[in-house]
Amino acid sequence: MSIIDGVKAKARACVKTIVLPEGDEKRTVRAAAIIRDEGIARPVLLGNTQSIRRAAEENGADISGISGVDPETSPELRRYADALYELRKNKGVTPEEALKLARDPMYYGIMMVKLGDADGLVSGAVHTTGDMLRPALQLIKTKPGIKVVSSSFLMELPNPNIGWNGLLVYSDCVVMPCPTAEELASIAVCAAETARTLCGIEEPRMALLSFSTKGSAKHELVSKVQQAVTIAHELAPELTLDGEMQFDAAIIPEIGASKAKGSPVAGRANVLIFPDLQAGNIGYKITERLGGAKACAVLQGLAKPCNDLSRGCSVDDIVTTVALTAVQAQNA
Repeated sequence: MSIIDGVKAKARACVKTIVLPEGDEKRTVRAAAIIRDEGIARPVLLGNTQSIRRAAEENGADISGISGVDPETSPELRRYADALYELRKNKGVTPEEALKLARDPMYYGIMMVKLGDADGLVSGAVHTTGDMLRPALQLIKTKPGIKVVSSSFLMELPNPNIGWNGLLVYSDCVVMPCPTAEELASIAVCAAETARTLCGIEEPRMALLSFSTKGSAKHELVSKVQQAVTIAHELAPELTLDGEMQFDAAIIPEIGASKAKGSPVAGRANVLIFPDLQAGNIGYKITERLGGAKACAVLQGLAKPCNDLSRGCSVDDIVTTVALTAVQAQNA
């Protein structure tokens, strides 16, 4: 069973409500129909109801039985606006501004999640990452003890001898350009949870990556990773975590034994924490394009799950991301 098939099976076992703020977008309405038919989640389409119906008709999507909500006419609009005002009044937001924001499908959807009327949110077919992350950070905020939102890529490799039966988790490859040691430690803690909940990795073995292994090079960049290892151990002493470590020492047993003798992680890592966004983004794309891996991504660190799509996403990408979000919501 592929990782995505496993995630979908988990999603069906405890069905969650996932809101889609881009409800009148052609790929989104088609995805919503598949999500309903496969029993992955209860999708909610946000937008002008006539526009939603027109998009569905024009794209051959049967959305009967799927909830469609127009924030402009919703009976919940005032409740969401009042709650939004209470959350943001200390930042200078007025009641009038809160009402205007609540009419926006993105803010409306975020408030649905915040107030428990939906379990998670997926967007990005039209909006940028910032369009979603900004209100999510303002209103949902991060989990207690977690300072940053980051990402994990689930990398399914053709070689079952690498990682967890051919599965590696890469983090962070999307969000944090140059994390501090404290932020790297938070990313590692979140990636461990992602590995357990989404991938079924019973024992996340985490390597914090660098161009150095266990002091083989001296540099401020190496020192930052070393500090992150120490902080991560303090945040979550139960984690099997080590570093700093080169990529090959992390995943190849012979090299790990040579370069990091006695490490509980070296040569056996299944969760890889990259030192910055350049390394992470390049690393996952090399693994995908040259290593033949299948990749899917989630955001992590928010108190309730919200996930981002590429604007070039396919219908299948939306379905997959909703399934991932639904399983995250089961563990939120």
